[in-house]
Amino acid sequence: MKNRAVFMQGTDNMVTKDVPMPKIKEKDVLIKVDIVGICGSDVHYYKHGKIGDFVVEGEFILGHEAAGEVVEVGEQVKGLTVGDRVTMEPGKTCGKCEFCKGGKYNLCPDVEFFATPPYHGVLTNYVSHPEDMCFKLPKNVSNVEGALVEPLAVGLHASDQGGVKLGDTVVIFGTGCIGLMTIISCKAKGAAKIIVVDILENRLEVAKKVGATDTINAKEVNVLKKIQELTDGKGAEVVIDAAGAAITVKQTVDAVKPGGTIVLVGMTPKDEVEFNFMKLMGKEAEVKTVFRYRNLYPIAINAIASGAINIKDIVSHEFDFEQTKEAFDFVAEHASDVVKAVIKIK
Repeated sequence: MKNRAVFMQGTDNMVTKDVPMPKIKEKDVLIKVDIVGICGSDVHYYKHGKIGDFVVEGEFILGHEAAGEVVEVGEQVKGLTVGDRVTMEPGKTCGKCEFCKGGKYNLCPDVEFFATPPYHGVLTNYVSHPEDMCFKLPKNVSNVEGALVEPLAVGLHASDQGGVKLGDTVVIFGTGCIGLMTIISCKAKGAAKIIVVDILENRLEVAKKVGATDTINAKEVNVLKKIQELTDGKGAEVVIDAAGAAITVKQTVDAVKPGGTIVLVGMTPKDEVEFNFMKLMGKEAEVKTVFRYRNLYPIAINAIASGAINIKDIVSHEFDFEQTKEAFDFVAEHASDVVKAVIKIK
């Protein structure tokens, strides 16, 4: 079997190279990768070489949203067999720290997460991964949907952190992939009104298709005034920022209903942003944050398989493995046109 991988070589540059086949341990499986999603973090590394304290040094393989087929299993693997199609949860955690043992393994300080420096990603033909972080896909769930379980898990975690429940009014800032997955998640949990804010009209149209009841183009109207109008002056029980812009983070305080919950998902370019804590205190509202997800892959897969959640409409562009650099350039240069792009490895 021949294994190739696409490496970043500095910003805005990629090369394809032959690489050794991964060696699997007793509890690992070897996966032939089929689909890899292009995440905003991947593009950010490609264009800027770092995200916060995570800096790409030397050649680096991107990609962490993936699905493929098991082609070899370790001696102690019991739940998967050759031929199974799986999606991979990207993080390998220690399993021993207080966070892992307490169920919040997404906070493990020693996690090895695909495409987060110094750990390579999955833009390669074959990858090894622990069996317990690989989840079998039902026959009616495609590999494309399998690759999208990762961003869906973020959306589900955001709605969980907000405590979204039947009948709630939710405001969501941002209609990138995570914002759209959050809309889908809130709809599945019974939110009665989902108000979505963005500056890209084509993204707002997609938001309507996946569950938004109302959309606001921030370029055309006063956002906060419109939210007040749509909520009869009450605000929303849950406000989720998936935009990661300083202005939207600030606006969450004005949009939330007294006693409500704000959930911050998007990462702002600056470490510090303006936020009116005095107004928040006057509303006795909560602020919660999201760091990836935990214990949600089985739930996400079951929801897709049952038809409770439909994520097929998210994918707008598909590229071949040989077009990986072209794909990244296209996504970076046509952000207003791309909803979600995936790369087909086979």
